[in-house]
Amino acid sequence: LKLEATTLDLPYPDLQEYIADMNVMMALIINGPVKSFCYRRLQYLSSKFQMHVLLNEMKELAAQKKVPHRDFYNIRKVDTHIHASSCMNQKHLLRFIKSAMKKYPDEIVHMEGGRGQTLTEVFEDMNLTAYDLSVDTLDMHADRNTFHRFDKFNSKYNPIGESILREIFIKTDNHIHGKYFGHIIKEVMSDLEESKYQNAELRLSIYGRSMDEWDKLALWAVSHSVYSDNVRWLVQIPRLFDVYRTKQQLSNFQQMLENIFLPLFEVTINPSSHPQLHLFLQHVLGFDSVDDESKPEHHVFNLDSPSPARWCDDNNPPYSYYLYYMYANMTVLNHLRRRRGFHTFVLRPHCGEAGPIHHLVSGFMLSENISHGLLLRKAPVLQYLYYLAQVGIAMSPLSNNSLFLSLSFLLLFQTKSHWLGPDYNKEGPVSNDIRRTNVPDIRVGYRYETLCEELHLITQAVRTQELDRIEEEDGLSFTSSQ
Repeated sequence: LKLEATTLDLPYPDLQEYIADMNVMMALIINGPVKSFCYRRLQYLSSKFQMHVLLNEMKELAAQKKVPHRDFYNIRKVDTHIHASSCMNQKHLLRFIKSAMKKYPDEIVHMEGGRGQTLTEVFEDMNLTAYDLSVDTLDMHADRNTFHRFDKFNSKYNPIGESILREIFIKTDNHIHGKYFGHIIKEVMSDLEESKYQNAELRLSIYGRSMDEWDKLALWAVSHSVYSDNVRWLVQIPRLFDVYRTKQQLSNFQQMLENIFLPLFEVTINPSSHPQLHLFLQHVLGFDSVDDESKPEHHVFNLDSPSPARWCDDNNPPYSYYLYYMYANMTVLNHLRRRRGFHTFVLRPHCGEAGPIHHLVSGFMLSENISHGLLLRKAPVLQYLYYLAQVGIAMSPLSNNSLFLSLSFLLLFQTKSHWLGPDYNKEGPVSNDIRRTNVPDIRVGYRYETLCEELHLITQAVRTQELDRIEEEDGLSFTSSQ
């Protein structure tokens, strides 16, 4: 038996082209006439929308009232920006902790100095009983102090200010293998299923410190059956290479990339090599890149930047470096998964919450959509481009104001068709079924016509410029022939 190896063509974005395009984008952003043009167009669009509301508000309300049994409360809603560790409210978490103290008082939940501690002993060390616990003692309010100090967010988000309780109750990888966290996630899922119309995309973390992280996470998800038709997973990759490098957990950035992506390539090629991971990935939509964007960056990503294998510096790579290498690996992985008949992943990073404007440039070039995008208000060129390209932006108004002011592939589309109507993927009013969306056709038509007008304006200007250039060239050749 002779086996022949076949080479697959799995293209990915060229680094040289990416850097060149990024430089063009940065030049556009600071170009005076372009800034003025984009600012005026944005002002025009804002005024046009206000005019639309004045003229059509009552018609839209009348259209909505004509649809029986459909309003904001019974249309499908998806929370696209929620972390699994904070998907429950304080009262829910408090109720669960009290319940666990009654059900599992003698269960060993933590190792301290080589000795196992039961749940009762953990609370005794803190001089607390179930009776003492309240929402105030839990102290996990998402208040102004929490959001003003991004670097202190995780330490603030600890029950009763104790990191040990965070580890026990809202971690997947602990002494009890994430048992309590799995239980509370299932309770949240049950609440969503009961509401019927509420859905969520919960975020779980993969750090890239070791190769077995994916298998551990998948084992937790499968063994605790954290599955629901109302929930999908997004995997967030914290940009913490500098921390791992300082602790000697990683030798170079290439190692981090391999820890993140190699198991995914292996399970795509041979699902039986990681059976739990294969099951888990069926419910993963994509990837997110997270960290404090306001951290200073000590390096500008360019063609002279070291490759991942040569990035051994203790300094963190810049945002654009992280995003490019994540996207390049995802592109190859998606080509392979498509050939194998599996669904593909999207990149939906935290972007533009703070920090330099080139974060938003990278997000525009590489992302399916982004979370936050607050700094777009300071960059009219980028804001206009995001609108023209219809790059989605998931906003979190409460945290944003306090802090700095998206199953099998085919089944996924069958689900959307059930929620939004059979023509949901078409453009314009024909895509809208008000009986499902509760959005009037007048509003959908306005959005579509306005976007088409803006795109027509740009394409017409490009064509006019091309014609002028042709006429100039003809004039020059005519003069020279004489």
